[in-house]
Amino acid sequence: MKRRLLAAISLAGILTGCAPTLRPVPVGVAASSPIEWRTQMSDAGPMEVRWWQGFGDPILSQLIETARTNNPDINVAAARVAEARATEQVSRSLLLPSIGAGVDAAVRREVSPFGRSQESVVAMPAFQASYEVDLFGKNRAKIDAAEANFDAAKASEESARLSVTAATATGYVTLLALDARLEVLTKTLQSRAEALKFAQDRAEVGYTSQLELRQSQAEYEATAQQVPQVEAQIARQENALSILTGILPGAINRGGSLAALAQPQSPEILPSELLRRRPDVAAAEYRIVAADAQMRSARAQFMPSINLGASSGLALSNLLSNPISIWSIGGSILAPIFQGGRLQGQLDAVTAQRDQAAWAYRATALNAFREVEDRMVGLKKLDEQEVLLLKQRAAVSDVLRHTRNRYRAGYISYIEQLDAQRALLSVDLALVQLRADELTTLISLYQAVGGPPTDS
Repeated sequence: MKRRLLAAISLAGILTGCAPTLRPVPVGVAASSPIEWRTQMSDAGPMEVRWWQGFGDPILSQLIETARTNNPDINVAAARVAEARATEQVSRSLLLPSIGAGVDAAVRREVSPFGRSQESVVAMPAFQASYEVDLFGKNRAKIDAAEANFDAAKASEESARLSVTAATATGYVTLLALDARLEVLTKTLQSRAEALKFAQDRAEVGYTSQLELRQSQAEYEATAQQVPQVEAQIARQENALSILTGILPGAINRGGSLAALAQPQSPEILPSELLRRRPDVAAAEYRIVAADAQMRSARAQFMPSINLGASSGLALSNLLSNPISIWSIGGSILAPIFQGGRLQGQLDAVTAQRDQAAWAYRATALNAFREVEDRMVGLKKLDEQEVLLLKQRAAVSDVLRHTRNRYRAGYISYIEQLDAQRALLSVDLALVQLRADELTTLISLYQAVGGPPTDS
């Protein structure tokens, strides 16, 4: 018996030496952090966990909290976490013995050795146990892969929550921007109505031609037709926000106006901290860990599998005066010899999947740095653009004041006043859009920075 056991162990050692080696990750997949950002933010400050409260709008905060709880995408991600946890529990069971009990029972009529019929009632209760010895770490590798997949699912859930938070905040800012756009159009429409009334009065007394009257009327109608367009955009934006918060499409309350929104400080973060904050980067890293574990499991398939088993029970029958105990104890070693390339193909496949995960990690990491850089330079240039646009508005407003006075005095034609009115409307709408762009870019920067460090 000892000789057979030693022979089996020797055979296992020989087969272990024949197993293929695991290939390392491709060269160049690592992503190193830059020393500093290309764009330096002068107003950066510490990042708050609930950064959206810095905008000072209670309705915005309420919408975000509701979305983080009720959004379907977040709930789907949470269900995937529960699925990954269950899969991990299934994998852990591979390291434990399998124990079962059962009963075989039958009523039989058969011919006895003496040529007579006989009837019997037979029952065989049995207890069975089996266990696979994880000598080469195949099952342990499956557990490691399941744990890494669970961690990746949790990181993906956090990434979904961060994305929904940013989308809700951006959607609310966009809604307030549409309100501000509608307000500008409404005020402009009132100004156009006054200009149209003035042109009508002049035309009635013959002081001006019908051309100026028709020009004034055309400009009034051109402004008026923009109002229902913006109102439709507002309704669509409200519907989109409702869906983000997990409710039926409907009206959205406002906590204030676009101009009333506070602008928090830009989040301060070092480049070396970014990869630890981004949940999508963490998920990509966990996928590499899971793929590595799957490679180890696939390599272990080349090794012998060792199984132990035991059973015990009783044989009960009306033909027996006393029950008979039955039992067995044994084991088996099964080593793959020829599989037609199946095992090598499986190992090559999971190795390729590991390489895909490694390159996906690098792409995710590089994209994280790009997103932060883009948002930083965007905020800085939007600030510069705002200074110039405010100067332009002051100049255009002064031009409109002069042209209005000169037109009423009869020194210039209506078309010159009309050009000044159009320029002012264009600048006012641009200022609304610029304010919205500043806030949405800041929100995108918060999203790009991620959450608190994963090791905190």
